[in-house]
Amino acid sequence: MPDMTTPTHCPYCALQCGAAVRATGEVTPRQFPTNRGGLCQKGWTAGSLLSHPERLTAPLLRPTRSAPLEPVSWTAALDHVARRLARLRAAHGPDAVAVFGGGGLTNEKSYLLGKFARVALGTSQIDYNGRFCMSSAAVAGNRSFGIDRGLPFPVTDLDDAEVILLAGANVAETMPPLLGHLGGARLVVVDPRRTPTAERAIASGGLHLQLVPGTDLVLALGMLHAAVADGHLDTDYLAARTSGLEETWQVAARWWPERAERVCGVAATDMRAAVAMLAGAQRRYVLTARGAEQHAHGVDTVTAWINLSLALGLPGRPGSGFGTITGQGNGQGGREHGQKADQLPGYRRIDDPAARAYVASVWGVDAAALPGPGRSATELLDALGRPGGPRALLLFGSNPLVSAPDSTAVAERLAALDLLVVADFLPSETALTADVVLPVTQWAEEEGTLTNLEGRVLRRRRAVDPPPGVRTDLEVIAGLAQRLGARGFSAEPERVFDELCAASAGGPADYSGISYARLDAGEALHWPCPGPDHPGTPRLFLDRFAHPDGRARLVPVDLPEPAEPPDDEFPLRATTGRVLVHYQSGTQTRRVDELAAIVPESFIEVHPDTAARAGLADGEWARVVSRRGSALARVRCVPSLRTDTVFLPFHFGGEQAANRVTSPVLDPLSRMPEFKVAAVQLTPGRECVTVLEHCYALTGAEGL
Repeated sequence: MPDMTTPTHCPYCALQCGAAVRATGEVTPRQFPTNRGGLCQKGWTAGSLLSHPERLTAPLLRPTRSAPLEPVSWTAALDHVARRLARLRAAHGPDAVAVFGGGGLTNEKSYLLGKFARVALGTSQIDYNGRFCMSSAAVAGNRSFGIDRGLPFPVTDLDDAEVILLAGANVAETMPPLLGHLGGARLVVVDPRRTPTAERAIASGGLHLQLVPGTDLVLALGMLHAAVADGHLDTDYLAARTSGLEETWQVAARWWPERAERVCGVAATDMRAAVAMLAGAQRRYVLTARGAEQHAHGVDTVTAWINLSLALGLPGRPGSGFGTITGQGNGQGGREHGQKADQLPGYRRIDDPAARAYVASVWGVDAAALPGPGRSATELLDALGRPGGPRALLLFGSNPLVSAPDSTAVAERLAALDLLVVADFLPSETALTADVVLPVTQWAEEEGTLTNLEGRVLRRRRAVDPPPGVRTDLEVIAGLAQRLGARGFSAEPERVFDELCAASAGGPADYSGISYARLDAGEALHWPCPGPDHPGTPRLFLDRFAHPDGRARLVPVDLPEPAEPPDDEFPLRATTGRVLVHYQSGTQTRRVDELAAIVPESFIEVHPDTAARAGLADGEWARVVSRRGSALARVRCVPSLRTDTVFLPFHFGGEQAANRVTSPVLDPLSRMPEFKVAAVQLTPGRECVTVLEHCYALTGAEGL
């Protein structure tokens, strides 16, 4: 009998590579436009987690705050949660309960979670970890183009590019299969580190613009100045398709490249050379990612790169464009259908009366009963357990004890709650502190859809049976809704998706023409897809932008005051990022032996001279200390690094958590935290870690 395989997609990043899963759980690559038969190490090993010995398979409940978690039945767990929620709402109002979601949840889960918060709980207090990922790019895209879709064109359009500028994107490690689409282009990489992607840029005949962390906006302003001064503006395009050039130039005129060089550290000659490369090519793209976006001024930074791309005439033209590289597997769909504090399904704003009325009609509720906007992710976490803040938190698909900024403060807030409920499939750092843990299915055990970085809706298919005792997130949400007296909550993925499509109809992210039947038939459907006969929209902006007048906006932006400049006490700039073998908070990848063996512990990249000044040598343990806390990391001396910069991966927990030092300062528009720059000092750590700490670094499972 042949070994049956099920076509689906990798559970990790937003590239959503095509994969096939055997009945044994083994994962193999398959042909799909984004990966064309390739997978990275994370994708290849994803199947090993399906039967991992630490898999959660029974609900766990903590009888008292000081007691250990104990196995209970599903009925006991859900009854307990519903009873506690009802009491807290009755005593303190609906906003006493908060919901926190994740960018890896399917569209169905994202939608039902948003509906659950606003209908079953009546709370405004919902947000998700995508706020830490794409929020600055989303606000900038909406402001400049009138709509936010990470890539407004298919990934395969990059195949023929001549020049691609990557601002804050290390795709060689974060999305290795994407490199297959960049092989014919000269790359310009903007990054404080000489990453593998920067190495590819140099090898391609391109440039590595090694800037001071946090100065991306100034670099973009200097390059815009060069575009104007050196005669590279596309004046016909600007006149026909944009507005705002004059006001934008009034700011950029003050940032001639030599002045920008003094702030950002990139040579003026390199700025001019990069602009000339883009201007001289017929097929060219500007792409941003977290390095440009995770700042207290991330919206303005992305806007500055959009301004440059508009000045050169890139967006909305076949063979050219501007895009932002979505990180999490469903970071795009997650922000479109209701997990965000200010969003309703279809990418509608929750403060729009017409949007509220329409979605309320789909849900069968009174629009006046829907809550308004709530707190953003960082503000929500900071409000937990405080007077006037939520007293209970339901958490799905996220691990904020590792992923949120200033994670020591987050731990204090979680401990202050009356009730913490976590739905997960592995014991994350956050799950281990919960009052109730609900074991849920993994990607290969469930049906659903996700929306990848190019706005294409994809089918996730069930390939293997989950362990006995495990339920889907949809079953958990529907079960709690029923116990709270709310109607209209199905746990069937296709029924939920059909309702999502109806709720999105007429919105910016219109899915109303998409169905499981069309996806299963192999149709490539990119939103907006407003009807059953509509082919979808793989390329946005070819005729007009999404603003009422059809024009894109150049928006003037200038250098703000730094959120946390270095000083004599904290003289270095710490920046964070990912490594090839790990993903997000590491809850999954640190439990894959093959991956953990490659990078078993946190490390800090530092220039040898900087290390020597701190009394550190390669391979020693160091403490990275900021105004908020410290993190333990193994020293890696990297001669190519700037002497004023250190780098930490954010995949580790406990004392090795990079977010113990990061700043919770927020962008005023997107509410994105300042992950990419923190003023720090280095001090010697210990020569070795204890056995307990080492096991914790490998598994993230302290206390198991």
